[in-house]
Amino acid sequence: MNWEKLKLSHYHKEPVEYIHTSTIFDQQEYDKLYENQNNLTHQVWNDFDNKYRVGYQFLEDIRDINKNKEVICLWFFKDRLDRSAGIELQLAGNTIKYHQNTFLVTESTDIKILEEEHKYKYIRRPVLQIDLKKEKFNEIVNRFR
Repeated sequence: MNWEKLKLSHYHKEPVEYIHTSTIFDQQEYDKLYENQNNLTHQVWNDFDNKYRVGYQFLEDIRDINKNKEVICLWFFKDRLDRSAGIELQLAGNTIKYHQNTFLVTESTDIKILEEEHKYKYIRRPVLQIDLKKEKFNEIVNRFR
């Protein structure tokens, strides 16, 4: 992954330790993956897989994230048809916006999806959940501690 693009301003200590940024992937690389999100066997996904060698799951809705991972690493693929202000997540009580091409990385599982049920009944809220080991997370955040 492009973790070297992270800056101190992306790192947060409170209320829990986390990273929140939209600078890991440039828009063009993100757009190629976004355009082919319904075909994970497409060459752009194969190239992504070969380049970064990380496990991942593409989830149709953010409610489907797996909180049993040792590190929660989410890359938001907000649907372009979704013109709403966006759902929000609460990470240990701190509000995080769900914007396209944005990463949230944390060890905390205290994540709640804030939504009005009737508003999001028909809108897709895709997210890529990346398999990130605790050792790698610690290596990343140690640069900022």
